[in-house]
Amino acid sequence: MKGSCLCGAIGYEIDALATSISHCHCHTCQKAHAAAFATTARVRREHFRWTRGERQLSSFESSPGKLRRFCSSCGTHVLAERLEQPYVILRVPTLDDDPGISPAMHIWTSHDRPWISECGSISQYLEWPTAE
Repeated sequence: MKGSCLCGAIGYEIDALATSISHCHCHTCQKAHAAAFATTARVRREHFRWTRGERQLSSFESSPGKLRRFCSSCGTHVLAERLEQPYVILRVPTLDDDPGISPAMHIWTSHDRPWISECGSISQYLEWPTAE
C-alpha cells in the first residue's frame, strides 16, 4: 500500500499493517492532529519504507523517546515512533490505498473532551451541506 502527505512531497509504502486500526483519543494525539482523535495502526519496520521526501521530514519529541514525524512543507503527521521498538505507528489516513479493514477500537477515551461525541443526534452529510 502506498501513502503520502497532503502536498505529496513525502511518500512511503507498506507491505501490511501489523495491528488492527484504532482511534486514539489521548491528549497528545488530540493536540498533534488538532482533532478529536488520531486513527493509527502499527507497521513493522521491515514492512515500511520511504519512497520520496524523507529529507523533508521534521520531527517532534512529544513524550520522552517518542518522535512524531511530519512533512516540513505541509505539516502532515505521517507517523510516530520509538526508535527502540520494532514498529512505527502509522497515521492511517495518510494511506492513499484502502487497507481493507475498518477501525476496531477507540483507545484513551478517558481523555475525551466534553464536546466530543460519536455524531449522535447531530446532522451528518456526505459532503458539504447545501443551503436550505
